[in-house]
Amino acid sequence: MSMQRRAFLLGASTLAAGAAATASPAASETSSPAAADDGSALLLPEGGQSLFARVNGVKLHYVRVGAGPSVILLHGWPQTWFAWRNTMARLCSRFTLIAPDLRGLGLSERTVGGYDKQTIAGDVRALIDQAAGGRAHVVGHDMGGKAAFMLAHLHPDHVEKLVLVDCLIPGTENMDALRGGAWHYGFHMAPDFPEMLTRGRERDYIAAQIRAWSHKKDAVPDAAIAEFAKHYASEGGMTAGFNYYRALKDDAAAAASFKGRKLEMPVLAIAGRHGVGERLADALRPQTTNLRSVIVEESGHFVADEAPEQFCAQIEGFLSA
Repeated sequence: MSMQRRAFLLGASTLAAGAAATASPAASETSSPAAADDGSALLLPEGGQSLFARVNGVKLHYVRVGAGPSVILLHGWPQTWFAWRNTMARLCSRFTLIAPDLRGLGLSERTVGGYDKQTIAGDVRALIDQAAGGRAHVVGHDMGGKAAFMLAHLHPDHVEKLVLVDCLIPGTENMDALRGGAWHYGFHMAPDFPEMLTRGRERDYIAAQIRAWSHKKDAVPDAAIAEFAKHYASEGGMTAGFNYYRALKDDAAAAASFKGRKLEMPVLAIAGRHGVGERLADALRPQTTNLRSVIVEESGHFVADEAPEQFCAQIEGFLSA
């Protein structure tokens, strides 16, 4: 293993949260390296690039590496593109992997609005046009999975195959803590209070959430948590993250409008037994014509980190078939 690849797998990027705001690409894409807050370069796999694209009225940061069919990797909360570091290192010999920071997160532009998953799907559609020639495989986890689901319904011509990873289809979330639902939905959706109560404690809060949702408690390393927290703790970062939750009511209404429509592309649902389990596939079954479901027994919510070999084997097999 090369030192560069080892650094990519074990290290965390050192990009400043303000780099996205200060970068001024002359065209819609640029491969100019982003400045780092300590003067070091972004740690990338061999051949990888850190890029910015102006899409759907917002500037997105993304990392691209590899060769072969294009695969868009959409992270969830409370993560950034760096959530896919191991997946990218394992699959870059077979695919061109494109992992954006979603709107408002990581080094992508903070916006006041646009966190409903229809708008996020529009961001991704435009990124596919610019960076992947108009069509790609799409893999989405958590909030990224919700956006991927919307994308597949709204822009099916852009999605070759769809992979949804331990997420819940908009409208199927259980937000009632008294009936077994997750308490954090209401907290994250409340105006202002979550920002106030997590200010100065962003890393602790993010670490606690990741550990709570993991079956293998040490699967997401401290260095990765520090990388995520650095961006969320920057100005507007936590608000942008909470806004993904605040848009869930609109997301549910949009998903309800798809009733009776089916996704025609092949769909793979991967879930942790200790994550959403069978609920993802159960929700997808009436809406798909070609569904494959995989339950990873010894995993919670963060399947790509908790079971990386099994996860990558499933992705590679499904996308290569």
